[in-house]
Amino acid sequence: MMKRFRLLGIVLILILSLVITACSSKSETTSEKSGGKTTVTFWHPMTDITGEAVDAVIKAFEEKNPDIKINAVYTANQGEGQNEKLLTAVSGGNPPDVAYFDRFEIGSWAAQGSLEDLTELAESSGVSKELYYPFAWEEASYEGKLYGIPTTTDSRLVYFNKDHFEEVGLDPNNPPKTIAQLEEAAEKLTIKEGNRFERIGFIPWYGQGWLYSWGWAFGGDFYEPETKKVTANDPKVVEALQWITDFAKKYDVEDIAGFTDSQGTGAMDPFLTGQLSMKVSGPWEVSAIKKFKPDLNYGVFPIPTPTGENHTTWSGGWSVVIPKGAKNKEAAWEFMKFFGSVEGQKIFSEIARDFSVIDSVNEELGYKDDPILKEFVEILPVSHHRPVMTQGSLYWNELASAVENATRGNGTPEELLNKVTEKVTKEIAK
Repeated sequence: MMKRFRLLGIVLILILSLVITACSSKSETTSEKSGGKTTVTFWHPMTDITGEAVDAVIKAFEEKNPDIKINAVYTANQGEGQNEKLLTAVSGGNPPDVAYFDRFEIGSWAAQGSLEDLTELAESSGVSKELYYPFAWEEASYEGKLYGIPTTTDSRLVYFNKDHFEEVGLDPNNPPKTIAQLEEAAEKLTIKEGNRFERIGFIPWYGQGWLYSWGWAFGGDFYEPETKKVTANDPKVVEALQWITDFAKKYDVEDIAGFTDSQGTGAMDPFLTGQLSMKVSGPWEVSAIKKFKPDLNYGVFPIPTPTGENHTTWSGGWSVVIPKGAKNKEAAWEFMKFFGSVEGQKIFSEIARDFSVIDSVNEELGYKDDPILKEFVEILPVSHHRPVMTQGSLYWNELASAVENATRGNGTPEELLNKVTEKVTKEIAK
């Protein structure tokens, strides 16, 4: 009898222990409370200077919101096409409360139901598109609903070597505005012996010279969001690719490939070594020049257009999102709202030196006082964003392949862009 009572007592103790543990675990996962504070888990891939910037934002937020603690977790390889860990967490029902997220992927993630809709939270908090550059807000939205708060951005212009311009009789104070002027400058700047380039004036597809850059410069468009129609074969986009193809033929694409294949990066970038006179790139190039070639005499100008007017560019950037199934949505929103506010943007951008998505912040931080960065910032109000769609990555890859094939003579620009339009349209319809 005593053995039975002893055994029964042990069983009861074990059961009680399991119940207490389960209740404790459940309490932690549902309320995420610690010392009376709500803990918001924030996944991000930032290190070095950007890591310091996000730490400063978190510190300022926690000082203003003592009832919320931000648990920042470094997650490597977050970004375009590299969000497997986050997707697994969402699928498993255990995502972070906030994630730093490439805006380019918001459309596809929103479509598959992997992000929380922020529309009502934004409306009730007075957060609206008027605060941000139009392209940034639009890229963070899908089918009229908001899924992310924009944080950083960039733009693309043409860098040029002023000394090279003067050497061949070009006016460095009056760089090309039209496509014809760009062609003329490229020809004067190019030095070629046989099939070997000693210096090449310009390569349209080099650096950030994607088809998006030229398609928009030629006045074309790539997508109609209202009808979800893919328009890679827009006549103006076809015209842009034809121009790129003609350029490749004129200078011999194989000779150009031989030149680019032999080039390096960093200090060995051909623009820094003086082997390339002009190239399309973004504001990050400024820091590379300061590091590797501080005495380089250079400037920037908008990507030329056929008419020399209506110059534009395109921009990418990051955002903060709430993954589907996050446990602390309200507290997460408070942090996101702060991160995307004028105050939060100023803290982050002042340290990271990334452009803010808020024009007044960029002006306050002095970007517009810098003769080079000023040009990148001043074109942002008319910048484009890549199409917000379910097949954004596929579209990007297919356009890149079209350029490769066209310049190599594997199909006409019109044929190739018709195929891109057809393929991406079919995938969207699935």
